[in-house]
Amino acid sequence: MIVLVSGASGLVGSQLVRSLQSAGHRVLRLVRPGRPTGSDDIRWDPEGPLDPAALAGVEAVVHLAGENIAARRWSDEQRKRLRDSRVGPSMRLAETLAGLQPRPRVLVQAAAVGYYGDRGDEVLTESSPPGRGFLPSLCVEWEQASAAAAAAGIRVVHPRFGIVLSPRGGALGKMLTPFRLGVGGVVGSGRQFWPWLAVDDAVGIIERAIQDEALRGPVNAVVPEPATNREFTAALAKVLHRPSFMPLPAFALRLALGDMASLLLESVRAVPQRLAGIGYHHRFPTLEPALRHLLRRS
Repeated sequence: MIVLVSGASGLVGSQLVRSLQSAGHRVLRLVRPGRPTGSDDIRWDPEGPLDPAALAGVEAVVHLAGENIAARRWSDEQRKRLRDSRVGPSMRLAETLAGLQPRPRVLVQAAAVGYYGDRGDEVLTESSPPGRGFLPSLCVEWEQASAAAAAAGIRVVHPRFGIVLSPRGGALGKMLTPFRLGVGGVVGSGRQFWPWLAVDDAVGIIERAIQDEALRGPVNAVVPEPATNREFTAALAKVLHRPSFMPLPAFALRLALGDMASLLLESVRAVPQRLAGIGYHHRFPTLEPALRHLLRRS
């Protein structure tokens, strides 16, 4: 199979590319102009058109590109950057795919559990309505941007990713240094749910979405039992053999990060109802074994 991947150098994309190639698939990478390119790289400025001829023969597309949501404080300018890096490029890609003959069979376009907003203890499935605020509104627009592909008969899947755990970056990568120094601890009340999954399962869910005709629309890409922040920090401290007694109060986090503090303070108790319905088995469904695997701790 020929698979087109955007965001191929990212946390999930790089591991996905290796996995697809090891399974015998040919992977074409969408890369920005000015970056080194190889024979299977296709240059694309996300702010402009994509050459349809370059996509001839593509059977599946995985669209993961978008500016890091936690790269910097959410000023008005940064909110625009986050939106512009997701909505416009996703719309242009979907419209290009819709015009191909033959068209790809499937488009797997990343989404996020930020769609649901702060919902406390409410159990959230793929049929739950969106929340309120900047991030839910962004997620709604992001998913809607693929409408042209769906209207053209392409099967569209939106994995709503939770916190993807990898020692190479993301939330876990940022937490490792303070926890290794023994100054980690709960964030805010510690009661907020953190919907997580290991990067191995992020890749596994994408690969299942490519192959499984039963999957379409939103899919909560999380483990069956999300952890509270208090449970998460306790498990990480245990795996690293370090204490976790330095709490980070909510007011201090809001002072430091502004509205972006919501990424750590809001509670999203999302569950993978659709993955359960197709019999997907998580490689790492529980937190401590996942952390031991990722951090190579016995």
